[in-house]
Amino acid sequence: MKKDLRDSLKSRLKADRQRIIATFHEDGKPEKLLRSLRQSVDNVLISAWENAALPPQASLVAVGGYGRGELFPYSDVDVLILLHEAPDQSTRGRLEEFVQMLWDLGLDVGHSIRTIPECITESKADITVQTSLLEARLITGNMVLFGQLQEAYNEAMDARAFFEAKTIEMRQRHAKYEDTAFSLEPNVKESPGGLRDLHVILWMAKAAGLANSWRTLAVRGLITQTEARQLMEKERAFKDIRVRLHLVAGRREDRLVFDVQTAVAETLGLKATGAGVHMRRASEYLMQRYYWAAKTVVQLNTILLQNIESYLFPHDEKPVPINERFSEENGFIDMNADDVFEKTPSAILEAFVLMTERPALKGLSARTMRALWHERFKIDAAFRADPVNKAYFLRILQAPQGIIHNMRRMNELSILGRYLPSFRKIVGQMQHDLFHVYTVDQHIMMVLRNMRRFTMTEHAHEYPFCSQLMANYPQHWLLYVAALFHDIAKGRGGDHSKLGVADATQFCQEHGMNEEETELVAFLVEHHLTMSQVAQKQDLSDPDVIKAFAATVRDERHLTGLYLLTVADIRGTSPKVWNAWKAKLLEDLYKMTLRVLGGEPHSADRELKNRQQEALATLRLYGLPPDAHEALWKQLDVAYFLRHDASDIAWQTRALWDRLNNDKPVVKCRLAPIGEGLQIAVYIKDQPDLFARICSYFDRKNFSILDAKIHTTKHGYALDTFLVTEQSFAKSYRDIISLIEHELCELLESQAPLQAPSKGRLSRLSRTFPLQPTVDLRPDEKGQYYLLSVAANDRTGLLYSIANVLAKYKINLHTAKIMTLGERVEDVFLVDGAPLQNQRVQLQLETELLEALKV
Repeated sequence: MKKDLRDSLKSRLKADRQRIIATFHEDGKPEKLLRSLRQSVDNVLISAWENAALPPQASLVAVGGYGRGELFPYSDVDVLILLHEAPDQSTRGRLEEFVQMLWDLGLDVGHSIRTIPECITESKADITVQTSLLEARLITGNMVLFGQLQEAYNEAMDARAFFEAKTIEMRQRHAKYEDTAFSLEPNVKESPGGLRDLHVILWMAKAAGLANSWRTLAVRGLITQTEARQLMEKERAFKDIRVRLHLVAGRREDRLVFDVQTAVAETLGLKATGAGVHMRRASEYLMQRYYWAAKTVVQLNTILLQNIESYLFPHDEKPVPINERFSEENGFIDMNADDVFEKTPSAILEAFVLMTERPALKGLSARTMRALWHERFKIDAAFRADPVNKAYFLRILQAPQGIIHNMRRMNELSILGRYLPSFRKIVGQMQHDLFHVYTVDQHIMMVLRNMRRFTMTEHAHEYPFCSQLMANYPQHWLLYVAALFHDIAKGRGGDHSKLGVADATQFCQEHGMNEEETELVAFLVEHHLTMSQVAQKQDLSDPDVIKAFAATVRDERHLTGLYLLTVADIRGTSPKVWNAWKAKLLEDLYKMTLRVLGGEPHSADRELKNRQQEALATLRLYGLPPDAHEALWKQLDVAYFLRHDASDIAWQTRALWDRLNNDKPVVKCRLAPIGEGLQIAVYIKDQPDLFARICSYFDRKNFSILDAKIHTTKHGYALDTFLVTEQSFAKSYRDIISLIEHELCELLESQAPLQAPSKGRLSRLSRTFPLQPTVDLRPDEKGQYYLLSVAANDRTGLLYSIANVLAKYKINLHTAKIMTLGERVEDVFLVDGAPLQNQRVQLQLETELLEALKV
């Protein structure tokens, strides 16, 4: 009998689901789908409940989103089985059978079994339980018992404590998503400006007894009718996207990840337009629509939170006048009259100036924010040409504190985009470059934030060298202007660095900045990628590279500004892109360039002697014989000493001084001095496929190679150094070090044939945005070696695949500059070898490398 019922209910659920989803594909009404799926599950649960023979005093209650009357295609079905008393053994058995039945039906059930006192106790202890019970809805069972639960719950509700707890919870959730709605892969439910923010407002209003819908909030005067209509529209749009996300993914998926953005966009009827550099994907139209909706929710969410807080925590303080236009009221800046911005448009920017001058204030009042939003269209060409407004904008950038908060407020309220029309063009603009995780405007905000952090003592531990430089840098605000414009020309086609110079220069000139200030900002915008490219792609041990870079920056002020902007920019792309190795490369380039700019010639002889002396001082601390280094150092040329730090030279000398002519390979490993990853040194008689053999080991271990220095001694030994990283290093590095030294030594000694490189799987992001691999082989400027540059999607085994091809053609490798930008790899190798003198062989090599880069 139970099996027949289960099969019948399961068939009914399946048929209902198919019919409901088919209807949605026809009419596109998300609320109707959510309501219909909920009703279908309600009916099945009622049938299952009636068959379970549970006590008549029990109730089946829907909670959470299901209690709210909404059920997304792959959402959980959260239920509370409410009992009038603790269950006896017989009742417990029937309850277990009932819950098992729900699982057998294919429902993803979240359930709890409690009495009313237990519900209230759990509710007081856990804000999540309290919130889910706020949405409780009786499905079937004892109505009186459910009424008693609601009465007890309402009596126990402390609206003020609930407001404070949900506010803290919301801030923590926002922090998890970097406090931005403009992530390139936002969570429609949880990200700032998403569905959860809308839920939080209604929960707070309901707990306070104010309202339970947007319409009733408008009736109570907490928002206007227009704002209520906007919130309903945005909520419907988010529900629509979330429904389509579930259906496209075929599972519960609340993140608008790259994989599904195009498919979701196409179900909405959106299509790609244009071609080439002017092409806009269907997903870009979808995401820009999403960002503008989220931006509206963020604005109205702030206004509503403030209004609910004022209702729950009333203040009797009288407004304190600031000037004839503004007053301070309850910790917020408020307008003295509703028509302030209409009569005095310049007060729009003045409000933000006042915020920077009064950092103790909590923000702008709801009334002021609402007025700013509605009056933003007063910012036109005449407004931008007004000297008063220009002065106000510069005062915001020059303020000692509050710059980032107010720039973000201005962006959220669309004030910034109205004042800087070129900025408005990049609001919500996607970046498909495999390493940015924010839209262009939010990336700029992140770079500004990083710049500001260099000035704050509480963040000095994050970037100690940057903080030190910023402390002595005159006119910090010029760096903020450069940060604001460095990517402002993205999406126009062409070189955005050069296009941005025109916008930056125009801004500087229109705002009365002198020629020197304008030139500095324009230089930083034009060259904001230069320092990163030199540090990560060129040989910093080559004096000519340093001299050329010094000629580009010209003086210490330009160098320091460019260094600070470069660090802030890389850190602002994605939390994954920055690492200690990139930090070291940039810092090394800065210090070497500074010495050249200071009049100290970048002499190879001087650098060599300095490093040797420093290495000898370290060796003396190890207690080695005074002449222990001599035999090894006689076999090393100038290039070795210029490419290695003194600490590396001392470490390798200590390991090899008494093993100079060792028949067996020597492998030494240590924690990298930069504080991230492991440094591995290999010393062995040179062989043509050595680099490939070592890479094969790293490939097998899933190590990421950050840097490789390849050197051959005068007596025919290879002395190669690698910087590698892997997630587990920090947890058990001692065991890993011993394992690497043993296993790699064993592999090199065995001389086993090289295995074919594995074609590692591309990441989800790389599959969505495949990069056309490129190979470029050309002589270096001195004609001594060849520069081999490759670019491709990153994947496991990529470097081994390249090394395998080089070994096949008997190409000698001197250095490898490994640069990983998110999911994109751009590697540069310094190579030579007799085969490279033949153009036909060069072409074959490039062709095989391209094949190796493909998946």
